[in-house]
Amino acid sequence: MIEDYKAAKQQGERARRNALLKGRNPYLPALEDIISRQEIAGEVELGVHEIPLSIFAGTRMKGRQNSFADNFMPLLGESTEFAIKWSNLYDYQISEGISDAVVAYEYMHNFYVEEGNKRVSVMKYLKSYSIPTVVTRILPKKTDDKQVKIYYEYLPFYEVTGIFGFVFSEPGCYTRLASQLGQDLETPWPDELVSNFKDAYDKFARIFQSRGERSGLRAEDAFLIYLTMFPLERLLSIEDDRLKKHIDRLWDEFLTETGESKITLVEDPKVIDPKAGTLSEDRVAKFLMTRPIYSSAKPLKLAFIHEKNENNSSWVYGHELGRNSLPEYFGDLVDSITLDNCETEEAFDAAIATAIADEDDVIFTTSVSLMNYTLRAAVEHPKIKFLNCSANLQIKSVRSYAVRMYEAKFLMGAMAASLSENHMIGYYAGYPIYGTVAEINAFAIGAGMVDPRSSVHVKWSSKNKETWEQEFAREGISIISASDFIRPDDPEHLHGVYRLEADGSRTQLAAVMPDWGRYYALIVESILSGSYDARAIARKDRALNYWYGMSQEVIDVIYAKTLPYNTVKMLDTLKRGIVNGHLHPFDGEIHSQDGIIRKAGDPRLTNEEILQMDWLADNVVGNIPKITEIREDARKTVSVAGVKGATEK
Repeated sequence: MIEDYKAAKQQGERARRNALLKGRNPYLPALEDIISRQEIAGEVELGVHEIPLSIFAGTRMKGRQNSFADNFMPLLGESTEFAIKWSNLYDYQISEGISDAVVAYEYMHNFYVEEGNKRVSVMKYLKSYSIPTVVTRILPKKTDDKQVKIYYEYLPFYEVTGIFGFVFSEPGCYTRLASQLGQDLETPWPDELVSNFKDAYDKFARIFQSRGERSGLRAEDAFLIYLTMFPLERLLSIEDDRLKKHIDRLWDEFLTETGESKITLVEDPKVIDPKAGTLSEDRVAKFLMTRPIYSSAKPLKLAFIHEKNENNSSWVYGHELGRNSLPEYFGDLVDSITLDNCETEEAFDAAIATAIADEDDVIFTTSVSLMNYTLRAAVEHPKIKFLNCSANLQIKSVRSYAVRMYEAKFLMGAMAASLSENHMIGYYAGYPIYGTVAEINAFAIGAGMVDPRSSVHVKWSSKNKETWEQEFAREGISIISASDFIRPDDPEHLHGVYRLEADGSRTQLAAVMPDWGRYYALIVESILSGSYDARAIARKDRALNYWYGMSQEVIDVIYAKTLPYNTVKMLDTLKRGIVNGHLHPFDGEIHSQDGIIRKAGDPRLTNEEILQMDWLADNVVGNIPKITEIREDARKTVSVAGVKGATEK
């Protein structure tokens, strides 16, 4: 009907005017203007597919582009032959249904029509979802351009799913998505999964769209963030209203994930509150006067959720020591409970339910592997403060807290090198996650400062946790850095730096001593004093990580009494330099296994560079394991917080 053509033309005229006002080309872009033959790596015939109309971007040839506005709505007069043909196509679609496929070229995710521009226009006017299309894919030449890199990461995703137009804004996301769904980008995904994936994404994008378009955020990026917390099956069954609430509560996470400055790193609580850390009865009394919402009758209530328990985990044991020391700082102004053995999703959800029933104000989750569960709980319970013990995670709804362990490792490396007679030191590392690589390198740099001939031989617990000590012994290595913490259920558990004697016995030399009680007291103090949400640190588009160290007295190194006194003097001197800010392990010239990282006179590494470190110092023997080399039970943690390289196959 010509009346529908008139209505479509009005939409086209509005689109043309809006484009002109914004300084954009008001007509359909032409593919031949976008590319030239020199930029093409090849063409691939893909056959007939049902293509979403939302990803049709233009026409292939310049001669046809001025008949349409940039939204594919017509612009020519109602009396033209063009208008008559458009109206006839419209009538045919209403009465019979257009079945002939259009012909189009796909280039960098977008589709450009060679035959069938009017059919696409009619179907867009009718708000149809898709149209059958004979597709030819044009491959761009590989370059370092970010969008080209993302496109070549998309191609394997297409091969295993057959999905068009699903575009991320950052490299690496297709691999993350596949891993999140228990798949890879080499084996075709099951048909049922592909169907459920399409349905779930369409549902999510529909709810996200109105707000997402205004922000410039891609629905695909937000969808991936959402899937880290809520499984695909849950998204399929959730009601629209509840999904909208989830998206609203996650909005800051979407902004944080896609922003440039993503993390506020708080290294000293005195930046927020000059009196922080000077806890006394008078200061606690002041809290009661200025923050009367807390009292002995109505204390600040905390819940600590652990992946394991204090009897089988030295990590949990240390955090429980910290929790139990809080009454020494705050008396009965603070009350806390422990919820442990929360390795599974079901156990974690049950722990959250218990904390909710206990009316807890703050929930600490003490393992990085619990972060995704924690974020999901934070979305569901926005009035509760959630914190996770991890570093460098870009999560706005959950604050992170970690110790600058590398400072202690630097001292331990210097001590180990002073005692190693053959210049070789063994280092038993944990998981290749944020911060761990910096600890290895700080240890190696400390060793190298004392003994330039020293070499640090690394073995990873995430690869093999059974035979590492025997392997060190066979290699002639007797000075060894093992696990950082003692296990209460195993007095013989190897920790800190020790000497492996010729008869197989071990002599303890030094150990790291984190003070989780003081760390938790500093965080609790900020809540009681009202500085927790200070504008100086609590920004809408940035995650917040606490990263305290020796100068905040949350970590120290204790030495065996048998150490030579000159070694102790050296270590005390190095420690004073770190505490006073006059010495930094990553200052001055630094060499990696692959070359020079910093030249003499260059600025020291930034905090972000330290946390995200994915290289090893030149006196380290070993490498960073990839995800495929890591034990199955360790992959969950590495997938959440693994450094670059460790998460790659």
